[in-house]
This record gives sequence, structure tokens and C-alpha cells, in this order.
Amino acid sequence: MASAALQENVIGPEKTILSTGGIDIVNKYNNEIIYTFGDWKIGGHGAVNVIKAIAESVNTYFYTIGGGHGDVKGLGVEKIKKYLGLFGWGGALGVDLPGEKDGLIPDPRWKESVKGENWYIGDTYNISIGQGDIAVTPLQVTAAVAAIANGGTLYQPKFVKKIAEPSGKSDEQEEKFEEVAPKIIGQGFVSAKNLEIVRKGMREAVISGSSRALYDLPVKAAGKTGTAQFAKNKTHAWFSGFAPYENPEIVVTVLIEGGGEGSAAAVPVAKEVLKWYFERQK
Repeated sequence: MASAALQENVIGPEKTILSTGGIDIVNKYNNEIIYTFGDWKIGGHGAVNVIKAIAESVNTYFYTIGGGHGDVKGLGVEKIKKYLGLFGWGGALGVDLPGEKDGLIPDPRWKESVKGENWYIGDTYNISIGQGDIAVTPLQVTAAVAAIANGGTLYQPKFVKKIAEPSGKSDEQEEKFEEVAPKIIGQGFVSAKNLEIVRKGMREAVISGSSRALYDLPVKAAGKTGTAQFAKNKTHAWFSGFAPYENPEIVVTVLIEGGGEGSAAAVPVAKEVLKWYFERQK
């Protein structure tokens, strides 16, 4: 969301949006009915720019850049869907194993066709923070975060690194093998400058935000938590991040279904994985 809003000049890196606890939308047919789209933090986060919004998961900021509010027009559902698609969401990535799921990026046509309902601003607000009918796989999240980490290239994930066959010679002689070349799905759809801003926000999440548990890792890490509600008072815990921050070599995504908050449940798991990985590099 942040990279799309920066790329489309919906906001600039220094633009601040005031978070006071949520956004109220008045029903256009009955002004006594008010819908509140809240922040997770009671009272809000104050004035936040894009880096702080990423670091602290500020809902109001993402509602605003997604659906618009006040003096910010917002991306709108069509541009949101466009950019999420460019990052590999809403369709199969084409991995080299069967059973991959497409996921879903809802839009007005889908809602009318499947639910027989109109699309409202609240629907746009919901997908702007990863809620509502949106559905993504951990692999799609991993591929998207890898694209952010590497400067803007979306690769097709591969489980097979090389295909080897016995040479028919002694054990000391090498097998014949074929390397599986990386396949690029897309690149250049968000500028390197804008992706750098997003990476700074993900790094700030580790320094002072929702991923602080990763701060004492042996390498600098960056990441983003997620808490996806699927029923009343029930949430999935998400985290996806990369390390080292300056020269990334690994992306880790954790999903704990029904696990609660991403910061409390998913981040500690990611920490153990990253710690294990980098300790083995010594």
C-alpha cells in the first residue's frame, strides 16, 4: 500500500496524516448512522508519516491513502488491486509444485457477482489494511517482501535449485546437473527510491515499532507485522521480514492461524528462524 501510494503521488515521504483513533464515516442516507474504522491503538498515534505508519501499523494512515479522507484522495480500489497484482497477489505465482492457490483481491465486480452487494468506501478501507475479503498466501507475501527487499524485482518462487543425475562414475567425481534459472515475473513497477522509503519503515518497525523483538539479532533485520481478523475477537498472526537490512539474503514469513497479534505470536517465531539461519553462517 505504501509503495503504491508513493508511486502514484497520493502521498509524499514527509506527508503526515493525523491518527486520533480512527475515521468516522456517516451513512449518506441516514446521518445518525456512523461507521467507525478504528486504529488498534486507543487514542491513535498522532501525526504520522509513511515510515512511522509502517513501523507502528497505523490503520488510519492506510485507510486514508487507500480509500481517501480529508485532503488525501486515496488510491481507490482499482489502483490498489493493480499494485497488489504487480506484487504477485490475487493470482498463482506458478511455483514448481501442484496445489498453489490464487488468493483473492476483491473489487466491486467481484462483490456484486459473488455477494450481490454494492461496494462501499468501508470495503476499500478494509482491503487497505489487509482485512475484509482479501486473501493471500504466505508464499505470495514472501515473494512481495522479497521484491521490496531486492529493490523491485518480483521473482517466481522455486523449490528446486538444481536437477542432478548420476554421472555413472566414481563417487569422487561430480554428478551432472542442471541449474534452475530464476524467472522474473515483473520489475520496475515501483521506483527504487520509493521502495527504499518502505524498507526504512520496515527497519523502523524493528527499532521502535511492532517488530522490536528482532532488534537484538546478530544482523540488522526489517519487517512488518500483521493481525488479520477472521471472526469476532479472533485473528491470524502474521509477520514477514528480511535480513540483513543493508544486503538482504533471506525473507521469512510466519503465519500462525488463530494466533492473535503478529507482534506477540509471529515475530518471536521469525526471530528464532533468523537467529538459527545467521548463526549457521558463522
